[in-house]
Amino acid sequence: MSDTAGITTTPPLPSPGSSHDDHGTTGEGLTPRNKLVINLLLVSAFVVILNETIMGVALPHLMRDLDIEASAAQWLTTAFLLTMAVVIPITGFLLQRFNTRPVFISAMSLFSLGTLIAALAPGFEVLLVGRIVQASGTAIMMPLLMTTAMTLVPPASRGRTMGNISIVISVAPAIGPTISGIILSFLDWRWMFILVLPIALGALALGAARVQNVTTPRKSQVDVLSVILSALGFGGLIFGLSNLGESAGEGGIPAWVPLVVGALSLAIFVMRQFTLQRSDRALLDLRTFRSRTFTFSIVMLAISMAALFGTIILLPIYMQTVLGLNALTTGLLLLPGGLVMGIMAPFVGRFFDRHGPRGLLLAGSIIVSVVFWSMTMLDENSPFGFVLAAHIVLSMGLALLFTPLFTSALGSLEPSLYSHGSAIVGTIQQLAGAAGTALFITVMTSQIATGVTQGVEEVAATADGINTAFMYGAVISLFAIVAAFFIRRPAPALDGAPLPMGH
Repeated sequence: MSDTAGITTTPPLPSPGSSHDDHGTTGEGLTPRNKLVINLLLVSAFVVILNETIMGVALPHLMRDLDIEASAAQWLTTAFLLTMAVVIPITGFLLQRFNTRPVFISAMSLFSLGTLIAALAPGFEVLLVGRIVQASGTAIMMPLLMTTAMTLVPPASRGRTMGNISIVISVAPAIGPTISGIILSFLDWRWMFILVLPIALGALALGAARVQNVTTPRKSQVDVLSVILSALGFGGLIFGLSNLGESAGEGGIPAWVPLVVGALSLAIFVMRQFTLQRSDRALLDLRTFRSRTFTFSIVMLAISMAALFGTIILLPIYMQTVLGLNALTTGLLLLPGGLVMGIMAPFVGRFFDRHGPRGLLLAGSIIVSVVFWSMTMLDENSPFGFVLAAHIVLSMGLALLFTPLFTSALGSLEPSLYSHGSAIVGTIQQLAGAAGTALFITVMTSQIATGVTQGVEEVAATADGINTAFMYGAVISLFAIVAAFFIRRPAPALDGAPLPMGH
């Protein structure tokens, strides 16, 4: 056992490629067994993360088929986000307490069960239960993938692996609306779950047979009060931001109530973690933020995820309401951007391995900012070709950001904090996505209301509202450019030794 900066570390794991029952390593420095584990986790995570945004285009169909109002239908997405926000902070504890294989099996079993429930749902209530069960599995998969990758992949090759992980985190949500739009153009909404189920079951069966334990669990007790405070804190913020983003409706809880409850609970949660981590019992260890690189990476990641999710929600509204395109055409126009992001990710990872993060982050943040400023010029007469080009270039900018951010953030931590760092990254993704959606939608609807009261035609008012929302996004994007200067390549850990916490 070693101790640095008051942090107790677990004994180092065997280095990747040292397994006595595997021969040879891949180009990433991984044994065939470890490469298989990571690839199975990548495929499984892609399938589960895809479902985070797949429901948006389907809501009008569900409202009609299930005879429900928009406020009720929106809960199919809100409940998913809420469950993710509640479960993800707990994964830091789960990944330290239990082995890789049972955690994977539990996550994919929950997701598969939720998908089956949703596919067979006779009505809205059962469908909602299915989405919550789905989200429980989804919340575990992403931190599991990140922690496993950081444990197995040598520092010199992490960029390439994190490039593949960034495909899961950024591309899956981006193409969710496209896939659901295509399915709904030809099939019933249940097919969104029916088509996913055999893939999920196949991943579960293959993983149960081939995934092996690659981490060393240690006994620890969960602090129940921390779990409750975490659920109230992160859940309250997500719920409040979602209500804010929906410009919520009649008779509902005012958005400020859950926001205040969430903020107060989160403040108490943070203070309790500071106390518990002195004895290494924190549910979510906040000593990760002693790393400057981790802290600034989280700031940039929050801005980037807010931009991604805000754009995902805003551009379809613009294309359908202002330009008059149908849902299928809208989904197809958003597809190239998602594909570009996926194609670029491995190349970005290789560049990171050779040259580090700074050049990528500066280029990416500048591109994202330039695109946001260009989208402040959108109006009712803008050609859809301009929107398509802007979305593709924006996707290129985001592709340059995600891989170096994930790799730098987690690589700057010592191995004992990987699981907590992964949980924090996942939690920030959810909060930033909800905040981006809330900001863009709130600004847009407020501007539309102002325009309509002044006698502006609704289409022109909508275009003006979207224009203004992108203006806010453009201003915020400037902070990411500044943050990029404070992120540097993590110093590699040697034989599992702790990293200097200034990195």
